[in-house]
Amino acid sequence: MKIVLAYSGGLDTSIILKMMQEKMNAEVITVTVDVGQKDNFEKIEEKALKLGALKHYTIDAKKEFVEKYIFKAIKANALYEGSYPLATALARPLIAEKLVEIAKKENADAVAHGCTGKGNDQVRFDLAVKALYPEIKIIAPVRELNLTRDWEMEYAKKKGIPVKDKIYSIDENLWGRSIEGGILEDPFEEPPEEVFEWTLSPEKTPEKPEYVTIDFAEGVPIGLNGKEMDPVELIETLNSIAGKHGVGRIDHIEDRTVGIKSREVYEAPAAITLIKAHKDLEKLILTKWVLEFKEIIDSKWAWLIYNGLWFEPLKEALDAFIDKVEADINGSVKVKFYKGNVSVVGRTSENALYDTKLATYEKFSTFDQKLAVGFIELFGLQSVLAYSSKSKLDPAYTPTEPVTAKKAIS
Repeated sequence: MKIVLAYSGGLDTSIILKMMQEKMNAEVITVTVDVGQKDNFEKIEEKALKLGALKHYTIDAKKEFVEKYIFKAIKANALYEGSYPLATALARPLIAEKLVEIAKKENADAVAHGCTGKGNDQVRFDLAVKALYPEIKIIAPVRELNLTRDWEMEYAKKKGIPVKDKIYSIDENLWGRSIEGGILEDPFEEPPEEVFEWTLSPEKTPEKPEYVTIDFAEGVPIGLNGKEMDPVELIETLNSIAGKHGVGRIDHIEDRTVGIKSREVYEAPAAITLIKAHKDLEKLILTKWVLEFKEIIDSKWAWLIYNGLWFEPLKEALDAFIDKVEADINGSVKVKFYKGNVSVVGRTSENALYDTKLATYEKFSTFDQKLAVGFIELFGLQSVLAYSSKSKLDPAYTPTEPVTAKKAIS
């Protein structure tokens, strides 16, 4: 039996590699996809081969990750439950795609991953693989055998598998870094500084603010401070600048796909900055009706990606709407980094609906204020009639009953 394994070099995938050789008499081909994680890929390959992998592939997919996945997320202002920029969720369908490519190339019988039965990644990997290669078998030993970390550590020691006994479970790529485990499992405990690598605490950030102008074309960032940049370099640069100022720390209670509520801690300096800047530019350019409707679309888009439905037809339809809207999102946004915060302090676009001559209170205003009288009459007509009607029936009627202190605590 030939199996293609998504291999990170960590505890789970290392013991899986060994177990599948021993218990299934399998030939295992390992695949590591570079989506911007700060790993030593040569050592990962060396470890895989040392543990008996038949062959190892390291695939550099950083640019593809940005252009085909992250850019879509920026255009959709994608924040799951208003907080999480979907870093891990966005990378999974791409990794699954590469896994399938190698499985087809190597004529494999199955693909395998190290996901647990508690997390979201099992859903993302399985659904992506099923969509791309329905015929192939999916093996998930941690889930199928209900493996625990203690058992895995003991097995690794017996088999001479070098692993580090880490307190925290880390996943990272260009778009963000997630940290789980240890003291973080207590939702009342503040995350210790040791869990953060990309961001400084506000107390240690520079005393002076830093300004950066982000240039957008058709809804995606193309440069910083007027200089066009490679998309991977742009995100790496913003991660560094924003992280230095303490921007991008996220700590929230998240609803997992499998129904569990979990405490999640993330670092996503570039993601938080770019989504905030992009959303502000949209406000300058789009009509209020498009903005209102797009918020619904954006929320649903983020929900689909979080829950592993990258290949769902609804997601494809939402992409079409978003791409149509984003064709006009061209311009620049000036942001200010200071003490853990990123603020939009300026924006400009040739497509702006903002008109100084209409907005100004100065004498060069072209807005005819007398038009407001008729507008007010029509805009509030039904509300005024409804209130008037109820008042006639009940002179003591008030639209809201006053809340007393006694009622508030009862």
